[in-house]
Order: sequence, then structure tokens, then C-alpha cells
Amino acid sequence: MALNHHIATITPTLQISYLDTHPPNTNVPSAARTLLLLHGFPQTSHQFRHVIPLLAAQGYRCIAPDLRGTGSSTAPTNDFLKTTLAQDLLALLDHLHLPSPIHIIGHDIGGMVAYALASRHPHRVRSVIWGECPLPGTETYRLDRTVPSRTTQQFHFVFHTVPDLAAMLVQGKEKGYVEHFLRKISFRRDVFPAEEDISFYADEYAKEGVMRAAMGWYAAFETDAEENLEWVRREGKCAVPTMVLSGERSWQREEAEGMVREVTEDGVVEVGVVEGVGHYLAEEGPEEFVEVVLEFLGRH
Repeated sequence: MALNHHIATITPTLQISYLDTHPPNTNVPSAARTLLLLHGFPQTSHQFRHVIPLLAAQGYRCIAPDLRGTGSSTAPTNDFLKTTLAQDLLALLDHLHLPSPIHIIGHDIGGMVAYALASRHPHRVRSVIWGECPLPGTETYRLDRTVPSRTTQQFHFVFHTVPDLAAMLVQGKEKGYVEHFLRKISFRRDVFPAEEDISFYADEYAKEGVMRAAMGWYAAFETDAEENLEWVRREGKCAVPTMVLSGERSWQREEAEGMVREVTEDGVVEVGVVEGVGHYLAEEGPEEFVEVVLEFLGRH
């Protein structure tokens, strides 16, 4: 399987780095068999390295971008709203000549972006799988920001709201900071994270501007929440076929279905669970992840 790395120039000041299982100027699967894979924090498109070959073997084209500010994508100094990140991805799809609806899989921060893309631009999304994130504007998000027993777990939701200061304090300590997140909410610690995984992500987030940009994703949460609440109030819930996907051993699993139903029409919601994993679904249990994903995609 060929996995090609590319850079797409979106605007004069924004470039998006992405992995693609098909080189340009070749016959590729239809949009109906195309997947856009969106990563979380503290990760990059690298988080899908184990699942992309498995999905490609089933005939799916896999496109995995680095969200603005991570990997080799440009690290702007402002505007990290999830609707803005969704616009980045629409521009990437246009760059790839993919106007027809495709499937989207979003994890963690990528799940928030996947929801923004599916809800605001449903004509570009065939189906969406998202989860392992407290979507801004939902009750789960509110509790994570206000309940003391949860704010300890989610301390970074507040810490990252001042990206300049937070990034300065973490500078030079990226490995310890990244390791904190990768270890505390994973379950298969004998498999993930390995020392090389921690080092890889630490090196990525130690690049100039990357940690600050990622923290900007969090600093935008309160505005994201306002936008999501206003969108549902004005336009209604998302009608794109949706699966909320959680790890069996994830602390976020119990509230996942209720959360997604706050923003998605009941008739299109499915619930998926990746057995035997914690938060990092595609890395802790790639085979189990792909099994659940393929079952859902086969119906859409």
C-alpha cells in the first residue's frame, strides 16, 4: 500500500499537510469509499498509522490531514474555532477534487471538527463517526468545565485557554507533557503508548508554534460552544448518519450516546464501542477499531 505525504496550499498563509493512500493522477476509489481521518491531541495524522493499511485493504481511500498548527501544517497564531478547521478541510477536499460526499472519522479534537463539518456542510458528508470528546455546547462539556471531580481530569481545558503562557510553561518539557496525556487515559499500556510513540509526538509538538496552536484549539472551546448551541437552535440537529464511537474502557463512554443525541437527530444515531481499549482507539486496538468502523460504513 502506498501512503503518500503531501502539502496542500489552502491560502497564501495556510498549508495543510496530509497523508493519502493514493498518489495523484491515478484511478482512485469513489467518494463513497473515501475516508477523511481527523486526529486529536496530543497527536497528528500519525495516530492512524495502524488502521490506514487495514482500511485501504478493504478498498477505502484514506486521507489523514494534520489539523492546522500540527505536523507539517501551518501554525497560524489565531482562529482555532472548529468551524474554521472544518473550512480548512473543505478547502482540502476541493484541492483533491472531491466535491461528492465522503465519510469522516474524527477522534478527540478531530471529533469536534468532524461534527462541525457534518452539521454545517451535510452535502459534503456521507456519514460521520466521532467520539472521545466532550463536544462544546453539550451537557457533558459543561460538566467537564464545572464539576470539581471532573475538572482535575480535564485541567487542560482551563490551562490551555491562555495559549501563550501555557505554551511557554511547557516549552522544553514537551515529552513529559505529552506522556501525561498518552498514559493516563489509555488502557492497553502494554501496547500503547510505547516509548517511541511518546518520543514521536513529543518531537512533533516541540516544533515551533505547534504546542501553542494546539492549545488554541482549547482556547476556542467556549466560542465553539456558543456556535454549536446557536446552530442547533437556529438550524436544528445534524441529520447526517452518525456513529458515536467510544473505547470500552474509556471514562467518556457512559455519556457518549446522550451527548451525541443533543446535537444529532435520533433517527440517524448509532453507538459504537471498540472493545478492550481506553481513549486512543485507533492506536490501542487498531483491528477492533477497523471492525466497528467497517460494519458502520457497510450500511452507508
